[in-house]
Amino acid sequence: MEEFIKISDILDGKYDEKNVWVRGWVYRHRSSKENIFFILRDSSERIQCVVKKNKDFFNIADKMGIETSLYVYGFVRKDNRAPGGREIEVEKLQIIGQSQNFPISKDISEEFLLDVRHLWVRSWKMINVLKIRSTIFNAIHEFFKKEGYYYVQAPFFVKTSESGLEMFEVDYFGKEKLRLSQTAQFYLEALIYGLEKVYTLGPSFRAEKSKTARHLTEYWHCEAEAAWMDLDGLAKLCENLVSYLAQSVLENNKKELKELGRDYKILENIVPPFPRITYTEALEILKRDGIEVKFGKDLRSIEEKQITAHFNKPVIVTHYPKKVMAFYKPRDQKNPELARCLDILAPEVGFEIIGGSERDLNIDEMKKALIEQKDDPRNYEWYFDLRRYGSVPHAGFGLGVDRVVMWFTGVPTIKDAIAFPRTIERTEP
Repeated sequence: MEEFIKISDILDGKYDEKNVWVRGWVYRHRSSKENIFFILRDSSERIQCVVKKNKDFFNIADKMGIETSLYVYGFVRKDNRAPGGREIEVEKLQIIGQSQNFPISKDISEEFLLDVRHLWVRSWKMINVLKIRSTIFNAIHEFFKKEGYYYVQAPFFVKTSESGLEMFEVDYFGKEKLRLSQTAQFYLEALIYGLEKVYTLGPSFRAEKSKTARHLTEYWHCEAEAAWMDLDGLAKLCENLVSYLAQSVLENNKKELKELGRDYKILENIVPPFPRITYTEALEILKRDGIEVKFGKDLRSIEEKQITAHFNKPVIVTHYPKKVMAFYKPRDQKNPELARCLDILAPEVGFEIIGGSERDLNIDEMKKALIEQKDDPRNYEWYFDLRRYGSVPHAGFGLGVDRVVMWFTGVPTIKDAIAFPRTIERTEP
């Protein structure tokens, strides 16, 4: 086997004035009477190749369609006119997989690109997004390893969860109705009594009938839970994680950010401490901006976006009204109308990327909240056991990873932040 060279190494100048073997796909193609020019891409980069008319494979090269896969052998030379400043003069060419009439062209709709997503993931835009996404996923694991957390897993088939009204039901062998999990939180809470600090990273499912640019029905969820942690410690953990992700992308993906048209300097500002405000202070900010929100109402997306307009960093909003919060979020002792919880809102995009809280230790209080939310406390007996046998103060959060990818990359919709999005209108490819 010949040694194939990555195109990025050629563009770095390591093989100037040398012969190389490369392999990849035809990205662009044009021809004249004397020369055929095509751009070859692999996963690392793109380079211009030229086939002279005197080559016996000139006609073969002339008929290559976009996305034809091939091996190329040729001589590398500098050429400032070529994309990347270097060019390969082709001496040998072997077609591996033919491609004719590739269906994606310049003038196509976003909906069509979703229909052919299995092909659009080859686009340089998606390649750049997915490289950044890979960095973010790797950085999540790196961060929690540094912080001494154990990586754990939770089941997807569940009977209980944060909100039964927005969950997919599954017929489980005709015996019972189960749901697809929308959070691993309850299982992480069980695991802290053995491991103390745990996290997980995997898909979650929400049957929320939303068509906004920030919602998916199947999304990737990073969740963490820690024993002995309070709200302040939780806020610090969250801001350190978000900062770590931003700095990892800056370190590894400046090139991809620039090619996406994203000003990477914006990410340089995502460092602790993040500004903190209470829900009550958020309402005051909105009121000054001419937006009246009655105390006790949860913040909508339009209000979250308005709040973030006042900050150039993510903003931590704490102490939301207890009556609009999930049953496991405890009341604040100083003001029982408020819950000891937080959301982190991202600037620019103006939406929530993290939601978290201390966890309630009072079984009676949680049962009361469940009844008010028209849920049956009997379904949560195993969860209440965690409070009956050696309970400790603890806290945790969930981070929507796809939303972070959307924010960091600057793509206009969360559907472009994941390879194969699932929405209320799309279940394939």
